[in-house]
Amino acid sequence: MPAAIDRAPTVTVTPEQIAFFRENGYLTVESITTPEEVRALQAVYDRIFAQRAGREEGGQFDLGGSDEEGKPAVLPQILNPLKHAPELGEIQARVNARAIAKQLLGPECDGGGSHAILKPAGYGAPTPWHQDEAYWDPSKEYCSLSVWIPFQDATVENGCLWFVPGSHRLAILPHHRINNDPRVHGLELDDFEKHTAGAVPCPIPAGGATFHRNSTLHYAGPNRSDGARRALIFGFGLPAKPRTEPRRFPWQEVNETPRQKRRAEWQAKEKSIPGKK
Repeated sequence: MPAAIDRAPTVTVTPEQIAFFRENGYLTVESITTPEEVRALQAVYDRIFAQRAGREEGGQFDLGGSDEEGKPAVLPQILNPLKHAPELGEIQARVNARAIAKQLLGPECDGGGSHAILKPAGYGAPTPWHQDEAYWDPSKEYCSLSVWIPFQDATVENGCLWFVPGSHRLAILPHHRINNDPRVHGLELDDFEKHTAGAVPCPIPAGGATFHRNSTLHYAGPNRSDGARRALIFGFGLPAKPRTEPRRFPWQEVNETPRQKRRAEWQAKEKSIPGKK
């Protein structure tokens, strides 16, 4: 765990905010870091996206498109950005996010993965309605949350998050690949209109954060602004447990993404290097 986690948190949430999260499955916090840290993080974030860090190993890809070489990505994503920019993990925002996650889920809650999503200025695609758990191993039971931190003001115009209050109580609903295209990594909720009445937009300032549960229905609109929309996401949760009842996520079985192919080729190359396993 990065040394920054040993710092003291500078932000906590109130009992009223904790009650709101447990009732609705999401929470917005106006600020979990400083303007100075946000400015420094913008530069780091922009650098790794300009480099397409992790692309060869399948860690960078177009979440919303076919991910073809030479074609502009409509929704570029980097998995585990801390691998390419460790300073993203050594920040006060992460200390505060972890502290709040423990307040919301309990003291046993700890860190999980991270990813970063960029919506390019003017044409960044929407992130369709989905539940995060729809991407995960269906054989396990989860109690987790995601912390979504924008590095510029997140507005309805540039693609802030929307949530359906109370949807964290739902089972994982049927999903499909965006546009039913097996080359696309991103998922979209089937018949989303049936489940998203009463959805709430959550614009927040740069350096604020939203917290949402693993089964909360959420969406982010397209970026219609003239600036990039940057968001860094941290996962926190309790240890996953094996489910007592089996389930299948059929949408995970129809997956022929270029990202998968790149990752398989990279893994084969790594195994061929003497001394590597």
